[in-house]
Amino acid sequence: MEAAGERFPKQRQVVILFLLVEVALAGWESRRYSVMEETESGTLVTNLAKDLGLGAGELAARGARVVTEDNEPRLQLDLQTGNLTVNEKLDREGMCGPADPCVMHFQVLLKKPLGVFRAELLVRDINDHSPEFPEREMTLKIPETSLPGTVFPLKKAQDLDVGNNNVQNYNISPNSHFHVSIHNPADGRKYPELVLDKELDREVQAELRLTLTALDGGSPPRSGTARVHILVLDVNDNAPEFAQRLYQVQVPENSPVGSLVIKVSARDLDTGTNGEISYSLSYSSQEISTTFEVNSLSGEVRLSKHVDFETISSYELDIDASDGGGLSGKCAVSIEVVDVNDNSPELTISSLTSPIPENSPETEVALFRIRDRDSGNNGRMTCSIQDDLPFLLKPTEENFYTLVTNGALDRETTAEYNITITVTDMGTPSLKTEHNITVLVSDVNDNAPAFTQTAYTLFVRENNSPALHIGSVSASDRDAGANAQVAYSLLPPRDPSLPLASLVSINADNGQLFALRALDYEALQAFEFGVGATDRGSPALSSQALVRVQVLDANDNAPFVLYPLQNGSAPCTELVPRAAEPGYVVSKVVAVDGDSGQNAWLSYQLLKATEPGLFGVWAHNGEVRTARPLGERDAARHRLLVLVKDNGEPPLSASVTLHVLLVDGFSQPFLPLPEAAADAARADPLTVYLVVALASVSSLFLFSVLAFVAVRLCRRSRAGLAGGCSVPEGRFPGHLVDVTGTGTLSQSYQYEVCLTGGSGTSEFKFLKPILLNNQEQGLERNTEVTPAFQNSFGFNIQ
Repeated sequence: MEAAGERFPKQRQVVILFLLVEVALAGWESRRYSVMEETESGTLVTNLAKDLGLGAGELAARGARVVTEDNEPRLQLDLQTGNLTVNEKLDREGMCGPADPCVMHFQVLLKKPLGVFRAELLVRDINDHSPEFPEREMTLKIPETSLPGTVFPLKKAQDLDVGNNNVQNYNISPNSHFHVSIHNPADGRKYPELVLDKELDREVQAELRLTLTALDGGSPPRSGTARVHILVLDVNDNAPEFAQRLYQVQVPENSPVGSLVIKVSARDLDTGTNGEISYSLSYSSQEISTTFEVNSLSGEVRLSKHVDFETISSYELDIDASDGGGLSGKCAVSIEVVDVNDNSPELTISSLTSPIPENSPETEVALFRIRDRDSGNNGRMTCSIQDDLPFLLKPTEENFYTLVTNGALDRETTAEYNITITVTDMGTPSLKTEHNITVLVSDVNDNAPAFTQTAYTLFVRENNSPALHIGSVSASDRDAGANAQVAYSLLPPRDPSLPLASLVSINADNGQLFALRALDYEALQAFEFGVGATDRGSPALSSQALVRVQVLDANDNAPFVLYPLQNGSAPCTELVPRAAEPGYVVSKVVAVDGDSGQNAWLSYQLLKATEPGLFGVWAHNGEVRTARPLGERDAARHRLLVLVKDNGEPPLSASVTLHVLLVDGFSQPFLPLPEAAADAARADPLTVYLVVALASVSSLFLFSVLAFVAVRLCRRSRAGLAGGCSVPEGRFPGHLVDVTGTGTLSQSYQYEVCLTGGSGTSEFKFLKPILLNNQEQGLERNTEVTPAFQNSFGFNIQ
């Protein structure tokens, strides 16, 4: 009994001692201390003895020691002085990563008597890390059709520091096309976006190289750079767009590897390769890239390893959707790891209306019911669809919803809607069900046919065969079915005198145009008319286009010879003196062609001549010239056949015959006509005197000749006066000789050739010159005519 009595008092003493210690330290609360990261080893944190209210040496006596949660010796306690110092350099990023604030929990243990005191050490961040981009160079493919103001997401820089020491701003090297803006979503992170200020032109500049700089908020600030390589594309003009800019999802921490976290969905209005979308993680830390994987085809985000709520409670993913043309869109996925709702919501479609006329007002599309077998918050549900669709969800009765259109639809813009109805419960973790329905939009005739061109130009060669297909017009209608069936027709011409109904016709079904009859370029070179395109809707809509028909020339007109005329009563003969030099202009063939262009280019060729090599024809102007000197042995009369040919395909031609008479010893360019001889004598006295003198000399000579010869000469003189040619008035007729090649006679001389009437041989009777202006030259030439020359050719000079 005594031993028991002694033992109980001792136990009561121990209990009382502990109670006294607890009472003495009851005022101690968990204390927080702070220190800057990277502080040197031995830096004082605090004096625990003072904070605990203990004297010097009491910590050693009570066996005090500091214990951290991870048992790392980061702190050291001096038991004699009570100073708590840093045992090693503290790396806030290594200790806490992106978490802020960074708090290290530790306890102070006292053995004699037993006591535990909790404390926290706040490790404050310093700006010891510069921003770093995941890639040193980013490549953007931007179509040249991008409009100013278009935003192109860039990959953000990563800074291991937190708070203001993290990335705060971005800028781009100076350029005339882009600037950088900062996107601040609800999660507080800053994303750089490249904004187009000025339209790009790939033909002017096919690529740009810019420098993107990320700046943190430290003092002094740190920066990191990345090169931005911009390739300017020609075509792809629609970037993928996500149904949501931000996806939020919760993942139970016990989810198995490979389980679906979320499926992101983006659509691209382009087709083909430019509409094929692939998904990828835009930027990810090592932790994110090893925890999640994205299916590049379906956009499904799945777990690649287990998640631990106690380690990381949330993830932020950036997902890119890139099409085959190089454009991309970005969305953010916020994943919250939660601690475990085993029934997903259920959705049952009661009715579905499809298709819906595009001009219908608010229309009920679907009626469905939702249900969740869970209870409480896990059984409460919300129902939603994508934000970018022209549809609304309206609750009717409990757990019943109707899907209605939010105004009239436009089939030409979107003919089919894929609507995802998402039902989410409010449990922990939240579960959801997605149900996809397809709504078709039926057509209404609200678009008129549109021609591919406002004006058409057609070409047809003249002399075409009737019913020739000369071209087509084409119009399309954005509507569908009968509303898109187009019928073509001719419109009344603006010019009422144009016989359009006899010129062309149109196929009402395909717009093919036909020439009804042969066209003549020389009569009608071009004409225009309107065509109409009308759809078969009710009411019908129509549009118009202008058609211009150009008639092309064909070589259907042979050359026509204007000079010399070939239908005269008597052929005209060109006179050439035998003393003419080579190149002397004998005559000029003048011809025209009714065609145009090269079909009217004429060339001349000497086909046949009485004596080849004596005359030649210039190919381009039709001038007939002597090719060599004339001799006494050359025949007096020559017949030349000249061919006039155009440059058409095939070429057409005409021929003309020239008669040339060589005059032996003739040197004067012209002689006066008989009818004008008296006038010329009166007009020029000197000529009269010379003629009288010559007559006197001739008379003396004639008196010495036989009387018979004198009588013969007198008869010839009377016959010459009786059969003379009259002088034409005004412009000279076509049978006069043109010796210049320009349509007028050289030195104002013109000749008329007259042959003896009634002669079977059509012998040359006389050459009669017409004096126009130069009387002195005519006088000199007249004086050169000798009596022998007169006698040989039968000339009478008066």
